[in-house]
Amino acid sequence: MSGTVVMALIVVVGVPAAQIGYAYLVEAMIRPLPEKTQWKIRPWLWLAPALGFLGVFLIYPALNTLWLSVRDARSEQFVGLANYVFVLTDGTMLIAFRNNLLWLVFFTFFAVSFGLLMAVLTDRVRYEALAKSVLFMPMAISFVAASVIWKFVYEFRPAGVSQIGLLNAVLTRLLPGVPPVAWLVNLAVNNVALIVVAVWVWVGFCLVILSAALKGIDPQLLEAARVDGCTEWQVFWRIILPILSTTIVVVATTMVILALKAFDVVYVMTNGNFNTEVIANRMYKELFNFRHFGRASAIAVILFLTTIPVMGANIRRFRGQEAVR
Repeated sequence: MSGTVVMALIVVVGVPAAQIGYAYLVEAMIRPLPEKTQWKIRPWLWLAPALGFLGVFLIYPALNTLWLSVRDARSEQFVGLANYVFVLTDGTMLIAFRNNLLWLVFFTFFAVSFGLLMAVLTDRVRYEALAKSVLFMPMAISFVAASVIWKFVYEFRPAGVSQIGLLNAVLTRLLPGVPPVAWLVNLAVNNVALIVVAVWVWVGFCLVILSAALKGIDPQLLEAARVDGCTEWQVFWRIILPILSTTIVVVATTMVILALKAFDVVYVMTNGNFNTEVIANRMYKELFNFRHFGRASAIAVILFLTTIPVMGANIRRFRGQEAVR
């Protein structure tokens, strides 16, 4: 019997059987206890497996990474904050921080903006399902495959040579006097070129979420505003946008986290060369290329810390909404 079949049997038969067996075990353990005690400990016993997995696969690795971040390259000697000092002062890391800031601002803004724009526009056409399917299609492609596709789009050949890259072919054909652009090498445009790829992939996700929220707006409310003399622009800014603000914040938060941990596109298309380095790609290099576990762990800790303010703001907002309800 092949390993794939065994794994399938474990998933289909073993996991449900284990769940049922654990349920009977929990109830058998707490049955002799007083009913009041049962009510207190039953939730914790039901949560015990999940908490165990959380501790083993999340909490322990996080604590171990923190410990490794204050050790040397081979995790043999304690070096204190030396790895953090390097990460926060190294020239390449400063470039990575700058680029992640660019991703944070431009990727989030354009992904959410285009997603909202497409959601509003596709809501008004007869072929709405087809339009949304086409816009969502990049999400069905792996990010590595999308990067390979766009690497061909950005392909550069010297002037006078046949351009095999789509963008340069169109550029040189429409503007004969303009030389082809090395999109991934030119320091003025290469970071923007990478962000465009990520926007192309993720705008479909933003479209689907925002479109679902848009469908939840009462059509009579919009029609009443139009009857009262509001233009479509006023309806959008004064009614649609405020109602969708909660969903927009949720989608923007997701895009911010994705921008902070940007890796796939950069790794495949430039590998961080030509001033396109980002934090996650540098962490990968420190760990697998340079074999410096301490610096890689320090970068991982800093990357984790950058997400805490975003998640904290999101949690406070959710609590505020619950308090209003």
